[in-house]
Amino acid sequence: MYSPMRKDYVALTLRDQYSHNYTNGKQWRRQSCWRKWKQLSRMQRSLILFLLALLLACAIISYPSLSQHWRGLSDRSLDNEWEAEDIKGIRPIPPGAMPKVNPEQVLEVVPQDAIPELHRPNVPILPKPPEMKKPPSNKRGPPILQRRGNASEAQVKEKQESMQKEGEQEEEKKGEKALISWRGTVIEAEQSTDPPPSVQEKEGAAGPAKPGEAAPQAAATSVSSEDRLEAVREAFRHAWKGYKEFAWGHDELKPVTKSYGEWFGLGLTLIDALDTMWILGLKEEFEEARAWVKEELSFNKNVDVNLFESTIRILGGLLSTYHLTGDEMFLDKAKDIGSRLMPAFKTPSKIPFSDVNIGKGTARPPRWTTDSTVAEVTSIQLEFRELSRLTNDPQYQAAVDEVMSQVHKLEGKHDGLVPMFINTNSGKFTHRGIFTLGARADSYYEYLLKQWLQGGKTETTLLEDYVQAIEGVRKNLLKKTQPSLLTFVGELSHGRLNPKMDHLVCFLPGTLALGAHNGLPPEHMELAKELMETCHQMYAQMETGLSPEIAHFNLQPRNGRDVDVKPADRHNLLRPETVESLFYMYRYTHDSKYRDWGWEILQSFNKYTRVPTGGYTSISNVRDPVSPGPRDKMESFFLGETLKYLFLLFSDNEELVSLDRYVFNTEAHPLPIWPSAS
Repeated sequence: MYSPMRKDYVALTLRDQYSHNYTNGKQWRRQSCWRKWKQLSRMQRSLILFLLALLLACAIISYPSLSQHWRGLSDRSLDNEWEAEDIKGIRPIPPGAMPKVNPEQVLEVVPQDAIPELHRPNVPILPKPPEMKKPPSNKRGPPILQRRGNASEAQVKEKQESMQKEGEQEEEKKGEKALISWRGTVIEAEQSTDPPPSVQEKEGAAGPAKPGEAAPQAAATSVSSEDRLEAVREAFRHAWKGYKEFAWGHDELKPVTKSYGEWFGLGLTLIDALDTMWILGLKEEFEEARAWVKEELSFNKNVDVNLFESTIRILGGLLSTYHLTGDEMFLDKAKDIGSRLMPAFKTPSKIPFSDVNIGKGTARPPRWTTDSTVAEVTSIQLEFRELSRLTNDPQYQAAVDEVMSQVHKLEGKHDGLVPMFINTNSGKFTHRGIFTLGARADSYYEYLLKQWLQGGKTETTLLEDYVQAIEGVRKNLLKKTQPSLLTFVGELSHGRLNPKMDHLVCFLPGTLALGAHNGLPPEHMELAKELMETCHQMYAQMETGLSPEIAHFNLQPRNGRDVDVKPADRHNLLRPETVESLFYMYRYTHDSKYRDWGWEILQSFNKYTRVPTGGYTSISNVRDPVSPGPRDKMESFFLGETLKYLFLLFSDNEELVSLDRYVFNTEAHPLPIWPSAS
């Protein structure tokens, strides 16, 4: 059943005396108006539209004058309020106006109730955002540290704010630089325990060094060697403090978030730093670490580890600490991890896999390839050879010597230079045509020389391969920059040179100097000096005084700079290669400029990477001294290598770790040169 039709209006029809009808229907009205508009001529319609548009334009033009008139009325009313308030001696400040102070007037204390309230617009107040839950504490450490408890986030924030205020007050009083803040994380600019600031800090506006010129150096004459040594000890203690409190027993410290990161779960930072603490004379810290190694370190874990990294850091660190201390416990641990790494060599070609499960005794290549990198399989020899010598078990040395023997005979080299990858099934080079002294190939060249030295200079094949490789570098990879003619080592890609040099390549000046000291041609030392200058400029030409991970060099004059850095390469990981080479160069030349350069680097680390609560962080942008950007990671090699080489650089005691009795592995762990060398 349908509902009755709904009517919205009543229609009326009227008739006058002249028989004219009128109806009020909506349809009739709409049709009537439209009909009348259509009955107008085109000129009439255009004229009406033009007049309407003209009226609208006049209204728009006259609007500002109307608004000023209304604003004037409002201002006059405000002036009346001012006159009224002026009787009381107080005037409210109108919006947008700056208060003017008459210096001749004497300030008087005005009662609180005499101050009129400022009229504020009715702006809705947003509710407070919900508070974030406090993340679970990651604080770890020895029992004495665990009992202290964690400071709350509010306490930490309050402490950081107070430190920043103190820094600002010091800046006003003494003109010193204020603390640097990264999105709420305060980075210490200077430490009270540090030696005097450099000339660059005193002058204030030095900026990066000009091409071909060194950065303003530290006041070397005013800082003694002992002061510098103590500065390195203090830096180590500060880094160790953060590791103990927030990452004890874990692989790496995350100093900004006061937490830790795991790689293998084997305490990499602690093991890497053992011999550093012994060399620096930090006995208390060493005993704490030794107790953890004895009681807590176990390799019976179902975990995959990288053969190369675990060999140079863990096996090398334990062997080095055993030789420095004579403590058999460290040798026992070294035997344990060494035997667990041996399954990596069970491949068809005897070229080892990259990854080993030290709990299950299985090994595998990376998940994405069957290749291993050449540097990884040829930079484990020093450690396994030494393990064989100490244990009288030849299996370790036999395995790594077989690798070197195969690489020596392989096709695909270019004037002694090797590709970056080698296949574990075929035992042959892959990805041929690319040659570099940077990542994936660097330590192959380093270990050629150092194995020859370790074995008493008897294995001539190793020496021949090394000398041929250095000649290949000279012939194919060396170039000079513009405008300052800095010598650098580029990369060769299918016959074309790429003017790109990793910071990792800065190991080469030290290795060249080591070879020259042991009877290789004097040209090696000359090349070492040239490359050392280039590595220094990679620091000096950056605004933070810290080197990028990768530098590109100008072969044509451009921008007045020798070094260019791409945005993706501007990070600094606290790497040791440059200070490593500075150590060798000073030992063999006694030129004080190498110490000064190392001192500048340490000051830059303290200035841009030091975290107040403990530790040092890698940074994202060495070109931005205002916001270098913390990456929240302290690599284990900062304690294992960087600070160790800085300490040895500043030490006057050349017998502390004699380069005639020890050879450093690629993680800066000193291993003895075999007695036959004498």
